[in-house]
Amino acid sequence: MIEKRARNAYPRFRPIPTRWADNDIYGHVNNAAYYGFFDTAVNCFLIEEAGLDIHGGSVIGLVVETGCNYFAALAYPETVEAAVRVARIGNSSVTYQIGLFREGEDEPAAQGHFVHVYVDRDTRRPVSLPDKMRQALEAIHA
Repeated sequence: MIEKRARNAYPRFRPIPTRWADNDIYGHVNNAAYYGFFDTAVNCFLIEEAGLDIHGGSVIGLVVETGCNYFAALAYPETVEAAVRVARIGNSSVTYQIGLFREGEDEPAAQGHFVHVYVDRDTRRPVSLPDKMRQALEAIHA
């Protein structure tokens, strides 16, 4: 059994409105859209608080592992509150945990994780986390 993490387990939140195209034929947000919510929440944090320059920076994060557990259906139109915390910080890798909540609810509709390995943009070889990024990640480390 997967342990659900309540809202108070996460230090950062990002509201993400669902889109018409997110719903599938069954009338709920398609599972693939959840990964888009994960990516959006984590990358907004990285850009806004950790100094990630997605267009010209020398360091980029590559996703090497993902997973998601679904507990309740989300649907258009509603706003998802995507919560982020860091479970593990390595030399060049970070494991993020993300919870997706209906607006104002304490129990997640879904929760997942993904692992970034940070690499040199040109060589794609692993590099140490930049200091500013490490500091921002440590601030949300659970």
